[in-house]
Amino acid sequence: MSLIDEKKLQEMLGKKHKRSEHFEHLVKTHPCMGGEAHFKFGRIHLPVSPSCNIQCKFCKREFEKTVSRPGVSSLILKPEEAVKNVKKALELCPEIRVAGIAGPGDTLASDYALDTFALIKKEYPDLLLCLSTNGLRLPEKADRLIDIGVDTVTVTVNAVDPEILKDICSFIVYEGKRIDGAEGAKKLIAAQLEGIKKLARADIAVKINSVLVPGINDHHIKDVARITHELGASILNIIPLIPQHEMKEIPAPDCEMLERVRMEAGQYLDVFRHCQHCRADACGVPGKGQDIHQKLYDRETVETFSHG
Repeated sequence: MSLIDEKKLQEMLGKKHKRSEHFEHLVKTHPCMGGEAHFKFGRIHLPVSPSCNIQCKFCKREFEKTVSRPGVSSLILKPEEAVKNVKKALELCPEIRVAGIAGPGDTLASDYALDTFALIKKEYPDLLLCLSTNGLRLPEKADRLIDIGVDTVTVTVNAVDPEILKDICSFIVYEGKRIDGAEGAKKLIAAQLEGIKKLARADIAVKINSVLVPGINDHHIKDVARITHELGASILNIIPLIPQHEMKEIPAPDCEMLERVRMEAGQYLDVFRHCQHCRADACGVPGKGQDIHQKLYDRETVETFSHG
């Protein structure tokens, strides 16, 4: 297997990470961390991040009112607007315990997500703060995430082998430069693993998202689970491919494949099994099938996405 620099990887690994008391608390209160909480508590996703710095072959970001999947939102909010929407969301859905940011672009490709969290922390210190990222800028942004008091970070890690990831991620954009293929994949993986370790050492709960792509990474996600666990990740969410964009001809994994991969990966990380493919502006209690984003937002905007 052609993993990234094995010597550097072994230096990053070491003693296996144990789940903290903080994570055990999150499992009971964060609807995207534990099955029990999934049906009891709510979250609001704040769509404040318009741009992305990588291009995955399955990703199609767009502004849409009805489609339910990651990368979709009906609008983009400014940080100050996001805080006002948290207030309104809590009035509409008192069960909300989590303010999350998951796009619709990447949350660390710009500073909007971090600025939003800093404002929310002042106004609503009891809310859990949750961020999802591809991890490319995670090492350099980790200190501010820690300083703000973000509780949990989800990192999408689809492979820890550049030769596999290059077939899932077309390119990355780093410091204004587009880097294609295996070279870009290698840089992305190195950043993800470094960032995961840094967050785990600061007792920030790390969740891994892996998109299951049949024929490409279905026999590899167990390696993602093993390595990220040893770096400090606490839980894994395996997301079945939605055939679209450059991968529209690849069929979604069937239940048998999904269960096999979950069993293999589950040897290393607990597997979350309740993912709803949430929008970047989702709001409500996911386990109840409740989404109040259309009640929450009184405007819709048409924007364009960018890479950078």
